[in-house]
Amino acid sequence: MGLPVWSAADAAKMTLPLFGCRVPAGFPSPADDFIEQSLDLNDLLITNPPATFFIRVAGNSMSGAGIFHNALLVVDRSLKPTNGRIVVAVVDGELTVKRLRRYRDGRVELHAENPDFKPLTFAEGRELLIWGVVKAVVQHV
Repeated sequence: MGLPVWSAADAAKMTLPLFGCRVPAGFPSPADDFIEQSLDLNDLLITNPPATFFIRVAGNSMSGAGIFHNALLVVDRSLKPTNGRIVVAVVDGELTVKRLRRYRDGRVELHAENPDFKPLTFAEGRELLIWGVVKAVVQHV
């Protein structure tokens, strides 16, 4: 496909401080001068390194799920792509990220999280291959 895919197994360990206090999203609170522990994002985001890869998002079809253009997705191929999960899929040879919908009658659809985009449906002859389940999103603000 020509897209760069980085293996989580290749990521270097780098632990950073994790503060024991929580940051209020409402009214300000005095900060605790207390570091609870160190945190490595690899340990937090990656449970199965050989099955995990990263991929960048192009476009805003998933903006309603907090996934915006240029976000970095952490995708785990070992997770089961169950109904309602956000997946990276290949549709007719092209990559996309969408929410998976499976219906009792056997139909499968991929839904955007943006009302400007219609669901992708799969009639006979249309190809769908699920690459993996999105486990986390790294988004610059």
